[in-house]
Amino acid sequence: MTADGKIAFANRKFVPFGSGHDRENMMELRATADAVMAGARTLETPGTTMGPGGKKYQRLRLSRGLREYNLRVIVTGSGSMDLRADIFKHRFSPIIMLVSGSVPEKQLRLLRSVADEVKAFGDQEIDFPAALRWLREKWKVKRLLCEGGGALHGTMVRAGLIDELHLTICPKIFGGNTAPTFAEAGNDVRLADATPFKLNSSKRVGDELFVVFTRAKSSRRSWKRKRKRCGRNGKPADLPKRPEI
Repeated sequence: MTADGKIAFANRKFVPFGSGHDRENMMELRATADAVMAGARTLETPGTTMGPGGKKYQRLRLSRGLREYNLRVIVTGSGSMDLRADIFKHRFSPIIMLVSGSVPEKQLRLLRSVADEVKAFGDQEIDFPAALRWLREKWKVKRLLCEGGGALHGTMVRAGLIDELHLTICPKIFGGNTAPTFAEAGNDVRLADATPFKLNSSKRVGDELFVVFTRAKSSRRSWKRKRKRCGRNGKPADLPKRPEI
């Protein structure tokens, strides 16, 4: 992201602005995850396939006991997705689509024509705690890498579902009060409502700063409350844990 927290210009069209080292860092992160997840708009960017990044990273995955190719997860609560997107032209690993229960059956049939599985959670919005438990149970996802965009990041952060943040801060300023930021989809107005993280590490490479934040203990409450509510609603108490994200 830029020094002012932007991930794209106000027109929301993503243009890569990080260095080659930033891209390598992203591929190395993918090589630690069972699955990679992103929103539909992010994945409609030409050339985006969410692949492991080549033979080097495929070997790295295998050396870590992971599958050669990561599972790919697309998030689209409304079911809106360009079915001609490049990701559907590369079938090296399963493609899973997470949607909400509001998506019409006609649209679901279209999504099923390009994805290996389409699964609905929640009513008008995706129930992410339930979706993540399902990914853990059905697809054995223990570590999930979420690559955005900003709306998805914001939703996951505010739900208390992010364990670790890896941010690259680039020496650029985009400006603009409508340009997308790293974490959108929230209307917090009190400092007490902010999601707390703590700095785990930082590293400067050239003019870029690579930082890692881990979730502070107090932000775990949202997830725990959701799990307790599930128990009270009669769901099995031994549901699998969600993936690490």
